[in-house]
Amino acid sequence: MIGDVQVAAAGSGGCHIFSGCGFPAPSLDSFDFTPIFSIGSFHFTKPMLIAVLCAAIVIVFFGFAFRKPKIVPRGVQNLGEVALFAVRDQILRPSLGKRGDHFLPFLMSLFFFIWFMNLMEIIPFFQFPAMSRSGFPWSLVAMVYLTYLYLGFKNQGFVGYFKNMIPRDVPTWVLGLLVPIEFLRYFFIQPFTLGVRLFANMFAGHLLLLIFTLSTWYLASLSIGLVYAATSAVMVLAVTVLEALIQLLQAFIFTTLTAVYIADSLEAGH
Repeated sequence: MIGDVQVAAAGSGGCHIFSGCGFPAPSLDSFDFTPIFSIGSFHFTKPMLIAVLCAAIVIVFFGFAFRKPKIVPRGVQNLGEVALFAVRDQILRPSLGKRGDHFLPFLMSLFFFIWFMNLMEIIPFFQFPAMSRSGFPWSLVAMVYLTYLYLGFKNQGFVGYFKNMIPRDVPTWVLGLLVPIEFLRYFFIQPFTLGVRLFANMFAGHLLLLIFTLSTWYLASLSIGLVYAATSAVMVLAVTVLEALIQLLQAFIFTTLTAVYIADSLEAGH
């Protein structure tokens, strides 16, 4: 929380309740960053750094944990197995059963990458959820849906895949309405909700955290404002705890839905 207040202080430009300037409310500019470095038209920014770092953490941690697996696990392998069994038993098996165990590396990577990206919002120095930049969630959605469609066409056939979108034994007169609805659901509504849920939660949560953090700095003064600043500081702590829960929950939801969509692509859902 101290780091948040320091960031707020820098962003507020020294404005306080009795300084004569208005409250420095956060805006879309709070989600833009000066490039760390540029190569031509390519700009490497803080969210990109977070994404690279989180990907490296996932690769290095699990690579090291299972580099030389032992029958009786020790140290890092213990943590790696706890993570593996959690994703397998809580996400993969309920949707795919044992037949889907070969998708476990994909789902594990997806879950922990999203979680670590979200978790950066409450990590000092970084203090930004990269998934609040829409390009990251939509990139993951594209990857998930290319996988989903490939498996659907491979296991059900091109014609069979589209045919199986429609429930069997549906009256013919209903097809004129049901076909476009199912087409929209599979190819537009599902991918849109998958991406926007993750993006919107991280965006709104970070904005809320910024509001209370800036308010703490703005209201701090040797007067009645100190009472309001203290209340706002308590809210910063409360929102931070709430965000920690939401960060994990959003990674879980995204990965669970991915497992459900993969299960649907392996065989007809109706």
